[in-house]
Amino acid sequence: MSPRLKLRDIAFFERPVQFARPFRFGAVTINATPQLFVRAEIEVEGRGSAVGAGAELLVPKWFDKRPELSPAQTVDGLRRSLAIARGLYLARTGYQTAFDLHASCIGAQIATCAKKNIPALAAAYGPAEIDKAVLDALLRAVETSFFDGMAANIAGIDARLSSDLKDADLTTFLAGRKPLPCVAIRHTVGLDDIVEGEGGVADAHENAGANYFKLKLSGDPAADAARLARIGKELDTLGRDTKVTLDANEQYADLAALRALMDRLDHDAALRPIATRLLYVEQPMPRDVTRQSPLGALAAHGFIIDEADDSYDAFPAVRALGYCGISSKSCKGLYKSIVNATRAAKWTAGGARFFVTGEDLTCQAGLAVQQDLALGAFIGVTHAERNGHHYVDGFGETPAAEAQAFAAAHPDLYADAGQGIRLSIHDGDLLTGSLHTTGFATSVHPDWSALRPLEQPRSLQEQLA
Repeated sequence: MSPRLKLRDIAFFERPVQFARPFRFGAVTINATPQLFVRAEIEVEGRGSAVGAGAELLVPKWFDKRPELSPAQTVDGLRRSLAIARGLYLARTGYQTAFDLHASCIGAQIATCAKKNIPALAAAYGPAEIDKAVLDALLRAVETSFFDGMAANIAGIDARLSSDLKDADLTTFLAGRKPLPCVAIRHTVGLDDIVEGEGGVADAHENAGANYFKLKLSGDPAADAARLARIGKELDTLGRDTKVTLDANEQYADLAALRALMDRLDHDAALRPIATRLLYVEQPMPRDVTRQSPLGALAAHGFIIDEADDSYDAFPAVRALGYCGISSKSCKGLYKSIVNATRAAKWTAGGARFFVTGEDLTCQAGLAVQQDLALGAFIGVTHAERNGHHYVDGFGETPAAEAQAFAAAHPDLYADAGQGIRLSIHDGDLLTGSLHTTGFATSVHPDWSALRPLEQPRSLQEQLA
């Protein structure tokens, strides 16, 4: 029987994050953006109160890529998503399981956000962040780890939001999980990143010994092919078995443009170093075009969705179009990741190949990277994009004492090699041992007094003026 809880309070905070180098993906370049922190206080039936936490970047122009909106306006959309979710969650005053809370609010969240012109992917951000903090508090209240708690279905996850599954599918999947002791990093090569020489793809100081690489695409088949050929030459110099994934972030306009790129990969000898290493292609086309475009013969190359994963029915819908995978990101919802991993396991048992990947747009050192890493290790993600260590200098503007507290509590994940505390990567892997701790993959919380309250969306300020 999953424990029941009542929400007592939800508070949002933020901290500025400056990037060490520009991160260009799709049509946007990020040099800085705030990091969100969530603090949730709950009362667990028969066990008293507890406080939980979660964190994630407020990334512009990813959740909502509409060209008429500025980057700041899309961040405001995420802030509005959080505010709407807070109101819906706190309105649920009775005792219920953690998943009850999520499931009873997600429909109203999507509908309310739609009325305010917030797309579904951005709408899901608010519940996703609250759910992590609530789960952290619940695990602390019952004094168990994320891995043990989820195996026992502490959150009470059922199939009410996934009609293609049965409750037993989920509980069986959860009970059978054996968390991975390590997860390989997949090194991101952004569109503005150096390819050759010092600071380039083959520079060990940059790639941290990674055996997996995630290469961003621009949507121009000729330009992408030329750049991939350069990257392939660099990968050949590493002298080890490396694999790659490609990510277009919705930049390929349609199937014709996508076919042009894949035809080059199939037939251009200069692209053989990429083609022979390729695992899958991520979110090639815009999310609305994706749902209307069966892949046909292209499906043989292996495609997954990311930005098009904006609902619980997204994976079954794109499976019918020829897609074989879907990304797990805690910013899109940990419960949806678990549902999709259950689906992948069930469908693969039927003889086909389906999988869930680990992609990282929003995870910085500390809470965010630990919780997302634990989620991936639990559902069986063997390698995951980890770009926070690459684009941000360690813990960034986090107070030194807070960074030191995380490093002391999780010494297998962080180390100071003379340049401040940074993510510690062991032969291309992140270790998960210290994540087996009471709570959601963290022994410590941020210094709440060092954070500022989440900024109000500009539109709300204008209404109140």
